[in-house]
Amino acid sequence: MEEYGEKRELSQREEGDKASQELVIEGRNAVMEAFKANRSIDRLFLLDQENLDGPIKKIVSEARKRGIITKFETKERLDQLTGGAKHQGVVAFVAAYDYVELEDILELAREKGEPPFLVILDGIEDPHNLGAILRTANIAGVHGVVIPKRRAVGLTATVVKTSAGAVEYTPVARVTNVARTIEELKKEGIWTVCADMDGTRMYDIDMKGPLAIVIGKEGEGVSRLVKESCDFVASIPMKGQIGSLNASVAAGVLLYEALRQRD
Repeated sequence: MEEYGEKRELSQREEGDKASQELVIEGRNAVMEAFKANRSIDRLFLLDQENLDGPIKKIVSEARKRGIITKFETKERLDQLTGGAKHQGVVAFVAAYDYVELEDILELAREKGEPPFLVILDGIEDPHNLGAILRTANIAGVHGVVIPKRRAVGLTATVVKTSAGAVEYTPVARVTNVARTIEELKKEGIWTVCADMDGTRMYDIDMKGPLAIVIGKEGEGVSRLVKESCDFVASIPMKGQIGSLNASVAAGVLLYEALRQRD
């Protein structure tokens, strides 16, 4: 029976490819149980209606507390997301892959005998951007990527697919507070460099030692608190008429400048 919602995997886009799967939780009770179990819910879809009843209000309230991306959709859209299964107007998606702890990333660097090299993402919401950053980070030798638990995309199937397999090798840690995490990294002797148009030219910043590169949210950049927490602010030289870069492109440019220096 699916009256109260069941956990199931969406059909594989490519048979045998784990990266093409995504776990969906359907139904009010099932989603509330996921909250109680502290499951990492990436996105929540709710039926768009004028008056929300008590159970739905409770789910919305809980999602807001956790900073979960919530979208209101038509019944047709929810039916499409669930393949026609009974969803009671509530559909949640959870991470396709497990997260690690920040310490696991630092331990990986120690095992390799290399100065830590991390990427911290301050609110990336586009799964294609996150996937592309993971891919570039892996190629550039990054030990791990850090993302916030709230108001940011997680390891969804789209992210996994866009990463072209990088998620299998580059660990991702999810943290409650990015600014606080930066302070923790400073205690470990790791310097942080965030991308911003008003910073110092990236060529003039030493990125050879223990390093974390911070990339901000699409369209908004790094938040004020996070920027103030960073040791350096790096700008990418721009010669054309366009005044900004896509988040994943900016990450790639900074990562390869760091790689050039570190090599």
